[in-house]
Amino acid sequence: MAIKIQNKIVGYEVVKEAEEAALREKAEAEKEERKSATIIRMTEAIERPEGMESLEGSTYKIKTPLDDHAMYVTINDIVLNAGTEHEQRRPFEIFINSKNMDHFQWIVALTRLMSAVFRKGGDVTFLAEELQAVFDPRGGYFKPGGKFMPSIIADIGAVIEHHLQKIGLMEKEELSEQQQLILDQKRAQAENAAQKKTADLENDTGYPASATLCNKCNTKAVVIMDNCATCLSCGYSKCG
Repeated sequence: MAIKIQNKIVGYEVVKEAEEAALREKAEAEKEERKSATIIRMTEAIERPEGMESLEGSTYKIKTPLDDHAMYVTINDIVLNAGTEHEQRRPFEIFINSKNMDHFQWIVALTRLMSAVFRKGGDVTFLAEELQAVFDPRGGYFKPGGKFMPSIIADIGAVIEHHLQKIGLMEKEELSEQQQLILDQKRAQAENAAQKKTADLENDTGYPASATLCNKCNTKAVVIMDNCATCLSCGYSKCG
């Protein structure tokens, strides 16, 4: 085979037949080795069982004060080693649906990545912890019951944590007897203080229950009289 030489020849060396044959054999051996090489996975990939057209799952609703529309998180599970003592339920895929299209791109990306991690197998509980550590620079929000959520992503992480606890992959952290006792005492003190405050307001000066707080005397005694807000305690009126 003719070879075109592009550069100036500055030296030459004759290749012996034995050396050329050895190089050729080495190249062939490397080629065969690459063909026979197998891919080593860190964990066993989980695939949808054959003939399984539907999976069992749960749907959770996330409603935040930041959006007018709620999010619906659906997590589908598969059962491994069904009917044996090693039977285990694991998440297989996740979907998030919302009418708010502002989050469409990152929702699609997040669900595809999480579904890939679920199907990869191994320990997937780290997802819940990592997502709950995401903070929104604009600030978070409080959920009903007083629990603070630093971001919508963290809320999704809390849903995943709840689901993993539900199927037995994570253990729910329980309070000790001493912690529960202290918590009950604090709750009782707070309830008593709230009841006392309510009783003091009711037994105060007998102002109407619909009265609002006066900006001048800080008394809940402002009512509407002749279409004008008037304080029954100090007489302050916005109408003069």
